[in-house]
Amino acid sequence: MLPRIHLSPPHQTGGELAALRRALDSNWLAPLGPEVDAFEKAIAAQAGVGHAAALSSGTAALHLALHLAGVRRGDVVLCPTLTFAATAFAVCHVGAQPAFLDVDPGTWTIDPVLLAQELAARAASGRPPSAVITVDLYGQCCDYTPILEFCASHGVPVIADAAEALGASYRGRPAGGFGLFGVFSFNGNKIVTTSGGGALVADDEASIARARFLAAQARDPAPHYQHSTIGFNYRMSNLLAAVGRTQLASLEERVEARRRVFDRYRERLGDLPGLDFMPEASYGCATRWLTCILVDQARACTNREAIRLALEEENVESRPLWKPMHLQPVFAEAPRRGGTVAERLFRDGLCLPSGSGLSPEDQERVCTRVRSLWHR
Repeated sequence: MLPRIHLSPPHQTGGELAALRRALDSNWLAPLGPEVDAFEKAIAAQAGVGHAAALSSGTAALHLALHLAGVRRGDVVLCPTLTFAATAFAVCHVGAQPAFLDVDPGTWTIDPVLLAQELAARAASGRPPSAVITVDLYGQCCDYTPILEFCASHGVPVIADAAEALGASYRGRPAGGFGLFGVFSFNGNKIVTTSGGGALVADDEASIARARFLAAQARDPAPHYQHSTIGFNYRMSNLLAAVGRTQLASLEERVEARRRVFDRYRERLGDLPGLDFMPEASYGCATRWLTCILVDQARACTNREAIRLALEEENVESRPLWKPMHLQPVFAEAPRRGGTVAERLFRDGLCLPSGSGLSPEDQERVCTRVRSLWHR
């Protein structure tokens, strides 16, 4: 059996062990400490905002963002249907209902035209949404100029789910710095990982201070354990923050490596009939967190699933694009506007191995197997 090629494995660059030793030697092992403080400052600087709270996951960050934005039980939150389930799950965690919008075929992110239509329709019905969550999909930012304009005109706050897009940019501004709050994930498959973790970022210092308070079980300032509100156990450990600081320092190189992986795929596979790549919007620079292809069965001699199975036979991990939320059994009754674009992308789309540590030799192994399906 050939060695396994994973989709997006963690990529260590050499300083992580020393960072862990530094944190261990300090004896700060709890979910606070100097590494957390320094990591939060670095994250905020990367996002171009004033403040950040390092948390246990991106989902926790989304939950706190919705909570702090005032979203409550029975409210409606708009979000794209093409996303990872955590985006919608966080809405459910605060007791609200997600309503799904289709994506723009040119960017694969939330369609601003459909968003404007949905905001207008809900305003006319007297039940506007309490928030809009945008998703910077696969490392590509949404088109924020019209999105923020439409939402501002209706008084609806925007939460930028940049979990997949650390290091991306929109019109020269970094991902995560748009809207009321930005959210990052440092899960093991992300460009920067702390094994598990996330962050909530914002310009408003009071909001991030409140997030830290809630994330630390909402303990009141008292000599005993006293609680006047419900809190959460969402803070990041000092050890994980030490790893994150080291990885974040090489973010630019990591993004460049992912983009090189994408370029090599395009060079080796771009001539195959019926095979296309996720487009890069002209308004920004995507990280190419994952290289995503589309396989048009009418023009190709194969399909997405045949490619996935052929790669699996070679011990290569690949994965379909996110299954749209409106097709998920748990959200079968949720309201939506559109959905055919997301459905087509899911039907025809596949994510190829894209790690920043992927060797040219392993990538050639992937490409050779994919090309073989066109030349049987």
